Amino acid sequence: MKDNIKKYSIYKIAVIGLMAAMVFIATNFRIEIPTPLGKTMLHLGNVMCILSGLLFGGTIGGLAAGFGSAIFDLFDPAFAPEFWITFIMKFAMGFIAGKISHMKGYNGENRKVNIIAAIIGAATYVVLYISKTIILQYVVLNSNWEAVIAVAGTKFIVSSVNAVIAVIASLALSLTIRPALKSAGVFNKINK
Repeated sequence: MKDNIKKYSIYKIAVIGLMAAMVFIATNFRIEIPTPLGKTMLHLGNVMCILSGLLFGGTIGGLAAGFGSAIFDLFDPAFAPEFWITFIMKFAMGFIAGKISHMKGYNGENRKVNIIAAIIGAATYVVLYISKTIILQYVVLNSNWEAVIAVAGTKFIVSSVNAVIAVIASLALSLTIRPALKSAGVFNKINK
C-alpha cells in the first residue's frame, strides 16, 4: 500500500498540474487556420507536451500533456466535443517522448536519445491527428474524398509545422531548464 502512495506523491501531482497549466497557456499562443470543414491552428502547446515528457518521463509527461490540452479544448466550443480524443492523442505524444527519453536509465539527460524521443513523440501525434481527421470527416460526417483530402492535407501541413517547432523548442528548453530543476532537487523529490 505504501508503494502505491509513493507513486502519486504531492510533488508528482504538483508537477503534472504545473506542466498541464503550461500546456494550456502555450496552446493559447496560436494562429487559427480555417478549413472548409472546420478549423486547425498553429500553436505552441505541443512544445510543452513534449517538454513535459523529456523532463519528467512518460507518465507525468503524458498526463500533463493530456490534461492541459483537454482543458484547452473544453474552453473552445469548436473543440470541446473532442476533448477526450485530444487527451488520448496528447497523452500519447508526451508519454512516448517521456518513455523514450527515460529508457535504459538515461533519465532524460542523453541529448541524442532526447532528439529521437522528441521526433517520435511529435510524429506520433501527427499520425494520430491526421487519422482522427480522416475518420471524423469521412466516416462520421460523410464528407466526400475530395473534401477529406483537402482538410487532412491542410491539417497535415499545419501539424507538421507544429511538430518541427515543438521538437526544436522542447529540446532547447529541456537543455536550459533541466540543470535548474536538477540543482533545485525537483527530480529527487519526484522520484522518492
